Amino acid sequence: LGQTFQITSQEATKLSLAFSRPPLPSAEDCRKLSEDVQNAILAVATVYYWLPKGQGTTLRKMVRDATTEVVEGMIQLTDTILNSPVESLSQEQLISTGGVWEACEQVSNLPRDNQAAVSSALAACLGVVKDAVEEMEHALVEGQDPYGDIMEDEELGFRGNRDTYWSEADRQLLSSCMGLMKASKACLKKVLGAVKAYGKADSPEQIAQLDDLADIANEISPSVDELALSMYPPVNPLAVRLNAAKLASVLKKVLEIAKTSHVCPPSEEGWVQFLNDAVDHNMNKIKNFTQGQL
Repeated sequence: LGQTFQITSQEATKLSLAFSRPPLPSAEDCRKLSEDVQNAILAVATVYYWLPKGQGTTLRKMVRDATTEVVEGMIQLTDTILNSPVESLSQEQLISTGGVWEACEQVSNLPRDNQAAVSSALAACLGVVKDAVEEMEHALVEGQDPYGDIMEDEELGFRGNRDTYWSEADRQLLSSCMGLMKASKACLKKVLGAVKAYGKADSPEQIAQLDDLADIANEISPSVDELALSMYPPVNPLAVRLNAAKLASVLKKVLEIAKTSHVCPPSEEGWVQFLNDAVDHNMNKIKNFTQGQL
């Protein structure tokens, strides 16, 4: 794959240089250039298709995304050349050529097996959830107006509208929601640590277990986002309860899949139980706070 990416990068350079200044390449040269570009791209796609699905769907998706970026980069470069005057090297052509180089260089950062791929996917999820938790913590600071960054606007109505503030009851409910969001962060952190420490990609079973973990962990971030959005005023307690229940269900599933997989030896079962209890504890408090709304 590294070899085909490198050849594609070189073909992009050749193509770009050929159309960087007059005179235009001859029809024969154009045909040869086109053929070389096409062969390079076909080689990239072929090597991607050689990667067996049994090596892991998470790994395969990352390799596919990198391959797609190279192909799309080359399409963009070709379009730019076709639509640019040949008097001089245009800024767009330079940017497009650099885009292909960048896409081709990515191959050195690709994971080499499914364990590395799943670690990378979990780390990305963790980063997004961390940001969401920090943003909500910042908004919930005592006395802070969550819409303080929105300027007064005639269409939005008077800024003193109570719908833009949290009541004391709202804050009690949201405190348990924050507990659930923090449990999401802790869950991803612990699962990532376990995958790095104990994850293996030596057998089909291990590879499949890692994929299952990545698939369910991918649901955490959207569920955290949905809960966070429903926490902004005016708060609808039932919508908050529904989104909290969705997130709790995803977290319980992640913990269950982790516990029954090879990444969770007996020494790791303590934190799985602890996080399960934390999810139940916060969800029970959310149910108590919203019981009167049912």
